[in-house]
Amino acid sequence: MKFTRRTRERVHRKLTLPPRTRVRRILVQQWLILIGSALAALGYSLFQVPFNLAAGGVSGLAIIINKYTALPPGTLYLVLNIPLLVLGFYKLGRWRFLFSTILAVVAFSFLTDIFGHVLPEVLRRFPVTDDALLSAIYAGILYGVGMGLVFRNGGTVGGTSIPARLVHNATGFPMSQAYLYTDLSVIIAAGVVFTWESALLAFLTLVLSGIISDFTLEGTSQVRTAMIITDQPEPLTYALMTELRRGVSFWDITGGYTQQSHTMIYCTVLRSRVYDLKYIVAKIDPKAFMVIGVAQQAFGGLNFRKLKTEE
Repeated sequence: MKFTRRTRERVHRKLTLPPRTRVRRILVQQWLILIGSALAALGYSLFQVPFNLAAGGVSGLAIIINKYTALPPGTLYLVLNIPLLVLGFYKLGRWRFLFSTILAVVAFSFLTDIFGHVLPEVLRRFPVTDDALLSAIYAGILYGVGMGLVFRNGGTVGGTSIPARLVHNATGFPMSQAYLYTDLSVIIAAGVVFTWESALLAFLTLVLSGIISDFTLEGTSQVRTAMIITDQPEPLTYALMTELRRGVSFWDITGGYTQQSHTMIYCTVLRSRVYDLKYIVAKIDPKAFMVIGVAQQAFGGLNFRKLKTEE
């Protein structure tokens, strides 16, 4: 598609921030990446390292290697990431990739060693828990919140995400499966080195951290989308707009099998109003075909919050 000069200039003008605003935005993002790295390092040092919960990735590998060396886990995490960062620099975006990754990696490594030096003395005076299961749960929560903040502000944590992305780019192999295989291999190695109970707890930490990270990154899903194929578009549109107080969009479609003309109505509602939506459609047009999908967030329109540049 070719774009006019006027369109290009308009978009450039809209997206170009004043220098002061751009610097402030970058500083806020870097500050939040530091906070996220600190939370992840706290959960790692407080709950994972003392109980040998090697929950996959380079952080888990650092716990395993720490058993056989005098190097602290944070230093090991940094050392293990250096070749991966070099590989990512040449294969995944050079300086842009490096700047988005190195802050989180260095902060996590440095703070892990700081916490590893300070926490034992603090915990002797103010113990938290000796329960491995509780440690696995709260390790997943703290690590997940921290990583979610890092991802949300444009950072990455290096580690196994780099080879996973390289494999995906080269072969199309799903990144989720690449993560799963690499993390599971580390957890299995932890079971051999430590105990299989610690490996099971580490897997629990891995699952929880992924769930909490996604929750921190995107929030809860409160929105549902509905596509309704109907032959009574006018009364159904009126009912949805007046009863649910939601805007709708509609367009003419043709059935592939019957070759008959219908109308498709698209509507976005809160999760709490799905029952009302189904009731209205059933009352107005019982023969309608409706598909309800899950949406993560909705902005604008009649009753959703407005989209802001900070989102």
